[in-house]
Amino acid sequence: MAFFNIRTAVAAFAIMTASSALAENDGFSYVPHVHGTLRTRYELSTESGESRFQVRNARLAIDGRVAPAVDYFMQVDLCDQGTFKSLDFWARVELAKGLKVQAGQFRMPFGVDPFRAPHNYIFANRSFIGRQICNYRAVGFKLSYSLPALPLTVEGGVFNPYTIGNHNVWSKRMAYAAKATYTLGTVRLSTGLMSISPDEVRANLVDGCVSWSPGRWLLEAEYMYEHYTHDSHKPCHGYNAFVDYHFPIHAGLFDRLSFQGRFDAMTSHSTGYRNDEGQLTDNNPARRRITLGSTISHVKAKNLYVDLRVNYEKYFYDKGVETPAGQGDKALVELVVRF
Repeated sequence: MAFFNIRTAVAAFAIMTASSALAENDGFSYVPHVHGTLRTRYELSTESGESRFQVRNARLAIDGRVAPAVDYFMQVDLCDQGTFKSLDFWARVELAKGLKVQAGQFRMPFGVDPFRAPHNYIFANRSFIGRQICNYRAVGFKLSYSLPALPLTVEGGVFNPYTIGNHNVWSKRMAYAAKATYTLGTVRLSTGLMSISPDEVRANLVDGCVSWSPGRWLLEAEYMYEHYTHDSHKPCHGYNAFVDYHFPIHAGLFDRLSFQGRFDAMTSHSTGYRNDEGQLTDNNPARRRITLGSTISHVKAKNLYVDLRVNYEKYFYDKGVETPAGQGDKALVELVVRF
């Protein structure tokens, strides 16, 4: 019996060793990675004097591989202003070097600022193009290809036209998106096309962005244009330009300090959903905004850091336009923990 137990233990150890060696072969591991982002804040409306506390995100994500050419990603928001949200669920297969196919639920490949995750935000609140104009996750698939001889990546996909909360609807129309990104040293150029049809009216979008990151600086400018078919609504123009400068410090826990400035604007915008009369309306009135901010950070690693951020936002609306609730001048303090 003792011999049997020893032989069983040796066999089990051999299997575990072989499995571990297989998992780590050529840098590949079956072990999933778990990441999270917690954003909690205090906001003060400088116009009304009202204020509030929020858990803006309590986001949890898991990613990993089941084979060297097959990876997956799953992400939920356990608390987004008090609401649970299912976000991303996709699998991806590398068909050939640089050529990948991805299927599931994820952000449509379009835009630059709309693609930033909460732990990558430069400012506490997203730009107008990232929140109001182009905030689309969808269910579908996409192909992406990174050219071996050029720093160019192209991607495009086909998606359900409806919201991610409803996967069961059959439809004769689809949504489409495509994006190309070219990197030349510290400069990155991006452009894209998108066509969506959340209701009966189709909207077509075009985007262009240039980013420059010399040393401690990050400068970016992005323009987005949305056209509604059959003259259903005036075209929407969106702009976003910002600058960020960071440098190392030694202040107790914190080791980096940064300053930010942003100007963003949008003309009147419709979400694409018709009212009871079958017409598109201005869901988001035209506006302009100047944002100033500073962030002090403790950076341990790429996915292990703390940001303490202070922002002030000054809004400008057209004369006679009533300021939407919560979208006026405000100051806020935000704590971001990434792990």
